[in-house]
Amino acid sequence: QVQLVESGGGLVQPGGSLRLSCAVSGRPFEDLAMAWFRQAPEKEREFVATINHSGGSTYYAESVRGRFTISRDNARSTVFLGMNNLKPEDTAVYYCTADLSSRNLVLGIGEPAYWGRGTQVTVAA
Repeated sequence: QVQLVESGGGLVQPGGSLRLSCAVSGRPFEDLAMAWFRQAPEKEREFVATINHSGGSTYYAESVRGRFTISRDNARSTVFLGMNNLKPEDTAVYYCTADLSSRNLVLGIGEPAYWGRGTQVTVAA
């Protein structure tokens, strides 16, 4: 059974930075393409960023491109989301997700197969 456990959320001031981590277990990490989603209060869940199995290809939502960086450490079975220049509109629960298909994550085909429980990020003065 694949398990995804997020950490690193918290309260940060506008313009600040955070780094989220997601530890994966239950399946060889290299089998999985990874992605981050988020859901703000009273809003629909939205895609944030994805990275392919090797880490050689990434794709971002327009709203975070240039501010967020997704990366992975296959030796540690961990994916990261570095977030800089945070804005109040980035406030949301951030979910780590995984799927066997990188293409599906990039194209938004269906939903990722595996989800973490989420970590809260709050951007406020």
